[in-house]
Amino acid sequence: MRFPLSDVVRGVLVAAALLGGTSPSRLDAQPTGSITGRVISAATREPIPRVAVRVPATALATVSDSVGRFVLRGVPVGITRLELRRLGFAPLVRSDVVVRAGGGADLTIELTPVAAELASVSVAPSYFPPLPPASFPVSTQRFGAEEVRRAPGVQEDVVRAVSVLPGVGVTSAGRNDLVVRGGAPFENLFTVDGIEVPNINHFGTQGSTGGPLSLINVAFVEDAALSAGGFGVRYGDRTASVTAIRLREGSRERVGGSVNISATGGGAYVEGPLGDRGSFLLGMRRSYLDFIFEAAGFGFIPKYRDLTGKAVWRPTARDQLSAVLIGAQGTVTFNNTTDENRFENSRVVAPQQDQYFSGLIWQRTLSKGLLTTTLGRTWTRYATTQNDSGGPDRAPSVVFAANTTEGEQSLRTDLQWQLTPRVELETGVVAKYGSDLRYDLTVPGAFRRDAGFVARPLRRDTSFTATRGALYSQATSRVGERLRLTLGVRGDWYGYLGNALRAAPRASAVWQHDARTTASVSAGRYWQPPQFIWLVGDASNAALRPFSADQLIASVARTLRDDVKAQLEVYGKRYGRYPARRFRPQAVLQPSGFDDATNDIPFGLEPLANLGRGTVIGAELLLQKKLSEIPVYGLVTVSANRTRFAAVDGVERPGAFDAPVVANVLLGWRPSAKWELSTRMRTATGLPTTPFVAGGVREGTLDFTRYNEGARLPQFFSLDARVDRRWQIGRTQLITYLDVQNATARQNVSAVAWNTRLRSPERQTSIGVLPSIGIDWTF
Repeated sequence: MRFPLSDVVRGVLVAAALLGGTSPSRLDAQPTGSITGRVISAATREPIPRVAVRVPATALATVSDSVGRFVLRGVPVGITRLELRRLGFAPLVRSDVVVRAGGGADLTIELTPVAAELASVSVAPSYFPPLPPASFPVSTQRFGAEEVRRAPGVQEDVVRAVSVLPGVGVTSAGRNDLVVRGGAPFENLFTVDGIEVPNINHFGTQGSTGGPLSLINVAFVEDAALSAGGFGVRYGDRTASVTAIRLREGSRERVGGSVNISATGGGAYVEGPLGDRGSFLLGMRRSYLDFIFEAAGFGFIPKYRDLTGKAVWRPTARDQLSAVLIGAQGTVTFNNTTDENRFENSRVVAPQQDQYFSGLIWQRTLSKGLLTTTLGRTWTRYATTQNDSGGPDRAPSVVFAANTTEGEQSLRTDLQWQLTPRVELETGVVAKYGSDLRYDLTVPGAFRRDAGFVARPLRRDTSFTATRGALYSQATSRVGERLRLTLGVRGDWYGYLGNALRAAPRASAVWQHDARTTASVSAGRYWQPPQFIWLVGDASNAALRPFSADQLIASVARTLRDDVKAQLEVYGKRYGRYPARRFRPQAVLQPSGFDDATNDIPFGLEPLANLGRGTVIGAELLLQKKLSEIPVYGLVTVSANRTRFAAVDGVERPGAFDAPVVANVLLGWRPSAKWELSTRMRTATGLPTTPFVAGGVREGTLDFTRYNEGARLPQFFSLDARVDRRWQIGRTQLITYLDVQNATARQNVSAVAWNTRLRSPERQTSIGVLPSIGIDWTF
């Protein structure tokens, strides 16, 4: 949520512009910074020496050294571009490079090897790689940190930013759940510097991947890639998508930092060199929503904070050691001083959450490849409760209570190796051990009933461990000058699921018709195990096993201009052994967030069986323009799909996230180095709903005999707008912005809930216009 704009806040913006009595001439000074980085091969991850690197339209240029590193000094502060050229590689333009006064960006840039025939045709550098990576042959787009930061309406949330990409549906304006090609949010994989993270959100939903706000500080992000399907065998345990987030390195030039204040919270970070061979980044954020909500008399009062740190050390020219730590705390308290507050709070699940994930990463550059070993740890403690509103003669009673802990260690080694000039190999091994899996759960029978409406209360206090592992191997070969074939297989072992073994073959082909046009096809099988919390939802759930998704995707992409790309994809997905709900025989398990445990059984705490199946077919169109010498950027995506699932009763029905049409438009304009204006539009067909029983003993419960057969939610539409202004104050930089969410004040309906007072269903809607400001001072 955002704090409403007022005359006082407008005064803050004016004061920021004149901070310290700074004169206009000093604000307009043009300090310089530097750009450092490393150029590597997209195929083998080897460093590339002798790459010509320059800032277009300037005399600033350099050449990468023997380990692929380069330094450009005296670069004007602001947003700039880099042009990179090297014989045997496709020339590339890297846009949206942020340069800060006295310091600057530290980048990792990948160049794609190209055949001599195509290299001779392509002279002008492109803003897009000529070929997709072998691990992401289709359905993958990438956003840089600046593209995430400036996107209107996303609250500088990296997950919300990628939600405009093709294939991603809409759930609720107040959450960042990714619904990808009809799949549930729990089907998405998130990695941070190669560490697999179960949920990267404050107040995240247990057993899923979404939440209200990402705990990843966008100031630490180098880029984020979303693959909506067809990803390679390196990635497993998920059936819908992969979001791979890379954190940037700290400055190796000097110590600097930033202070950020927004309408919801504030934060700061510091970065700098570690000797002459390393760097560090350390930052903290803290919300002040609790102060705002309490002052306004709201009944629901959230508070969160997070800490992010990263250190990089290069003991030799071939070795790199990295350490990553991200931790967060989130609490919710209630103000129950009025009857109205007590009633509204009785309809809300209150999450308390402590979590962290950490990793140690060693990368060794080999003569023809890269060896990476990652030791990771994830840990989350949930304390989730919901009470009713009580009454004149009694205290509130428990509706739902879950005190749980989930901690897991992982160790993986990945090797990329160029066997011959035309053949590349990727192989790896993964081991995971869930050592801290503890569950203390209470669901009264009134809110956990079977299909015959018989109360089935749940009381569990248990713990267990989980061991699993995987092996994968993938070979990529060039056939002739234009065709690239990839064939791989992944094997997964689940010791805690009866020693289940699953094989996942995958293959892709990419045809490079010319330097601007490629056609791709990908096919493969994907497996996903049940979430840990589902296994304790009922004694029968010990029989759950992994479910599968078979995917077939075809894609055509063309670079219309060096800075403009168009892409069309069609796909089909078939689910098997999907978790189905025995108490709700018409439904498979497809939750997003659980805001009210009285609406339905939460977190999969019910009997489940691998009896579900489903199909998804669809088509997606993307048109993207990068920021270039033409100071306009944009993204247009249109997705059409049909999602159907069958559960225990075998009848096909629309899936919970069946949105036949989703469209997004993102446009931005930088008329000068100081100003930037952008807007984002999202619209989607409303999701299907299940009607409530209006009378009798089942009054107020969902009528699953008509599951997803009720009227769809109204069409979703949202328009956001943003204005950014950059100021130079000596050797520091100040960015101020005004962000207006839902500028049309449309009351989008996210769900339908039962109102016990009115004894009728009521729509849950988003609030109106949400203007907010932000200030970011970098020094």
